[in-house]
Amino acid sequence: MKKHLILLSGVVLLFSCGGNKSGNGDNKGLQDSVQAYLDTYSKKYQELSIIDNEAQWKSNTHIVEGDTTNATATNRAEEEMATFTGSAENIEMARHFLAQKEKLSDLQVKQLNSILYKAANNPATIQDIVKARIKAETKQTEKLFGFDFKIDGKSVSANDIDEILANEKDMGKRLKAWEASKEVGKGLKDGLVNLRNLRNKTVQGLGYKDYFEYQVSDYGMTTQEMIDMLQKFNKELYPLYRELHTYARYEFAKKYGVKEVPDMIPAQWLPNRWGQDWGSLVDVKGINLDSALKTKTPEWIVKQGERFYVSLGFPALPQTFWEKSDLYPAPKGANYKKNNHASAWHMDYDKDVRSLMSVEANSEWYETAHHELGHIYYYLSYSNPDVPILLREGANRAYHEALGSMMGMAAMQKPFMENLDLIPKNTKTDDMQKLLKEALNYVVFIPFSTGTMSMFEHDIYANNLPADQFNKRWWELAAQYQGIAPPTTRGEEYCDAATKTHINDDPAQYYDYALSYVLLFQVHDYISKNILHQDPHATNYYGNKEVGKFIGEIMKPGASADWRKLLKDKTGSDLSAKAMLDYFAPLMDYLKKENAGRKYTLPELK
Repeated sequence: MKKHLILLSGVVLLFSCGGNKSGNGDNKGLQDSVQAYLDTYSKKYQELSIIDNEAQWKSNTHIVEGDTTNATATNRAEEEMATFTGSAENIEMARHFLAQKEKLSDLQVKQLNSILYKAANNPATIQDIVKARIKAETKQTEKLFGFDFKIDGKSVSANDIDEILANEKDMGKRLKAWEASKEVGKGLKDGLVNLRNLRNKTVQGLGYKDYFEYQVSDYGMTTQEMIDMLQKFNKELYPLYRELHTYARYEFAKKYGVKEVPDMIPAQWLPNRWGQDWGSLVDVKGINLDSALKTKTPEWIVKQGERFYVSLGFPALPQTFWEKSDLYPAPKGANYKKNNHASAWHMDYDKDVRSLMSVEANSEWYETAHHELGHIYYYLSYSNPDVPILLREGANRAYHEALGSMMGMAAMQKPFMENLDLIPKNTKTDDMQKLLKEALNYVVFIPFSTGTMSMFEHDIYANNLPADQFNKRWWELAAQYQGIAPPTTRGEEYCDAATKTHINDDPAQYYDYALSYVLLFQVHDYISKNILHQDPHATNYYGNKEVGKFIGEIMKPGASADWRKLLKDKTGSDLSAKAMLDYFAPLMDYLKKENAGRKYTLPELK
């Protein structure tokens, strides 16, 4: 660290001793000084990132109760990274150079802004708070992913719970599974309150009002601008969601043999722990992907994902991906646990890419594997000499999720699956039922992501929501935006929000997923109509090099491109829900006919 600060001092000395002596509007001297600083910073940042990511990887893939080895290593790596990125020297240097940003290149300005953004999460001026936050985050992660879920005293996995909620019709068993999924929240509440306070204090050290504002600023937006955009998308999709909610209440009641249809959908009726996806309510005849995948292995699922990307013109995955990733469930009887949430990792901001999954041979993991490899190929695409280390990220955070989700959706479309012989050629299906199933996934997700999750995190960070109102507020938002209710009164001894992974370890960013769905349909619509010349509801990306080229052109610049300009240049439009609305437009008439005579319990928009 001392050697690094000496190098930075050398850059300062070079600049102060006349590094910018060139006149006549020639700013080469200044730009050379800035580049020397950026090169030095980037090299150290990459070195520390590798150490930090390796420590985090072990903390997520090998969790042993009572063993503090990984936690200690993670804390140490996080603290060293925080000391570097939040150092007073780096803050001063970045501000000093940005004061003359009109003389610098756009890439240099973007990198300097990235340095300040990173510093705000770890400012040296409040080092004790930063250290306390890092320690608290590591502890929270271990509690979350090391939790022993139990039903009737027997340990079960998160996959087991999800399987029950997706397929079980016995209401007693469903209720036990749902309640078991929420037990982890009890032990996370105090940690979440502590983290809320520490995260806010950390970013306030560099002038942000709160942690929510800090995360939103990465889009170049204010908190209010983000809230307005989320509410706009939610409002645009609300009429369709209201129809889906009414339809689902009656269909779930029929499925479970309940005669009196409740106004709110009971949470334990839903096939997802947070009510964000209701897709399993509908079975599309002729498409039984789970049946086809029963003959496959989990390894085939991931390899098939790679074959898809290669067919588009992307390279095969590095051998290190297969050697270092953790792709399958922990072995039965293993003396450790692992993070059960699928994720992709860019270990060195270059070619060391990995994925953490628990793949099984079913349709959910088939789609998820394609999604996660989308992240991996995004990493590989922008890890090129034209993109500086500090800008090797998505054009914005939503781009990563959008492109991954789009590839997952493409892999689920009928012509694509026919091409792979996962379903018979010319399979007869009810296209309206297929569209309904997709809406129960994509449309249903919008009020959860724009509403329940994003508004809850806004309330706890921006409004400093009192801890004794966490659960009350969570269920108020779930009722308001999703029209769902818990099976029984959930007091403040619970913290049902904290059972959602992102609340703990990816905070104040869940709107990324909402924006990614809007972006997904916008890009897919363009590909369908302008490259494939196919119906957006029935496409086959497989083997089309033009599709691969188009996606690669979006991926390759990373964060060196302006996300708004990139989208406008590639699709001809600003970010808009129009493509998503158009995609699901045929469903409205169908749902209105199905819901004729039924009671609507969500209010009409005024």
